[in-house]
Amino acid sequence: MSNAPVPNQPLVTHLFTADPSAHVFEGKIYIYPSHDLDHDGPDNDNGDQYAMEDYHVLSIDSFDAAVVDHGEVLHLKDVRWASKQLWAPDAAYKNNMYYLFFPARDHEGIFRIGVATSTTPAGTFTPEPDYIAGSFSIDPAVFVDEDDKSYIYFGGLWGGQLEKWQNGVFEPGAEGPNAGEAALGPRVALLSEDMLSFQGELQEISILDENGSPILAGDEDRRYFEGPWVHKYNGWYYLSYSTGTTHKLVYAVSRNPMGPYTFKGTILTPVIGWTTHHSIVQFEDKWYLFYHDSSLSEGVNHKRCVKFTELHYNDDGTIQIIDPYAMES
Repeated sequence: MSNAPVPNQPLVTHLFTADPSAHVFEGKIYIYPSHDLDHDGPDNDNGDQYAMEDYHVLSIDSFDAAVVDHGEVLHLKDVRWASKQLWAPDAAYKNNMYYLFFPARDHEGIFRIGVATSTTPAGTFTPEPDYIAGSFSIDPAVFVDEDDKSYIYFGGLWGGQLEKWQNGVFEPGAEGPNAGEAALGPRVALLSEDMLSFQGELQEISILDENGSPILAGDEDRRYFEGPWVHKYNGWYYLSYSTGTTHKLVYAVSRNPMGPYTFKGTILTPVIGWTTHHSIVQFEDKWYLFYHDSSLSEGVNHKRCVKFTELHYNDDGTIQIIDPYAMES
C-alpha cells in the first residue's frame, strides 16, 4: 500500500510499472499496468529490454485514499502458450466476469493476445489454455459500448510486429510502408459474447487528416505507432495512441467505433523515457489520463512508473494538451 496519489507523480514506488489501463469497476478505479523488471539487459528497437513476467493490479477508492497493490494476479509460468514478455494489458467487465487481455510471445517468438478471467476486478486471473485465434501483435485495448457490444483494438510497430502482418500471415522480414504511403493503422475486431474470440473479420482502422486523406507513414507526429485506447465522450469515439518515435500521445475521433477516425491533435507532450502508453477514464464527474514515464529510474527506458493527471475537454470536444512537467519548479 502507498500514500494517496498525487497528480503527475509515481502512483507507486515499490515496483516499476508501465502501460496503465484504468477502469472504474465497483465504484473504484482499478489500474492494470505492466510490471517492469529491474534488470540491466540489452536495450534495442526489438523491445528486448521489456522482459516483464507478471501483472499486478492497483486500485484507488478515491484520490484521497491510498493506492492499493493487490499483488501478482497472473504470471508467465501459468500461461502455457506463452514464452516471454507479458507486455501492456487491458481489462474489461461483461457477463458478470472480469477479463484480462494481454500480449505475450508464443513459443515461436510471435506475439499473440491471450485472455484470463476472474470473478473480481482485483484477480487473481485464470488464463485460457490458448491465445485468441487469429490474434497477433501487442497492446490490446477493449471497449464495451453502451449497446453491450465489445471491441478489441491492438497493434504496435517494430517490437510489436504489426508490420509483419500486412498480408495476413507472419512475415519476419516485412517492413512498414514507405514514408509517402498510408501509415499502418491499429486492428479492431468485434469480440464474441463470451469475450474469448473474435467475431467476424479483423479490420484495419483508417486514421485520416482534416482533408479526409490517410495519415502517411512518414508523418511521425500523427501516424499510429502503438498503444491504442478508445473512449466515448458526447457521442464521439476517441481513438488515442502513441506516435512512438516522436513520443506523443495523440487522438482522432469518429462516430463509429471501427472508424474511420479523423485526427484531432496532441493529448500529452513527450515524457522522460522512450515509450508513452496510456488510458483515459471518467471517475465521478471528472476525466483522467493515466500514463507512464521513466522519472522514477531517472530515464531508464524499461524501469517506468505509472502516473495520472486530470484531462480537460474544450467546448468543441477537443482535448486540452497536457504538459506533465509544467507544474514542476
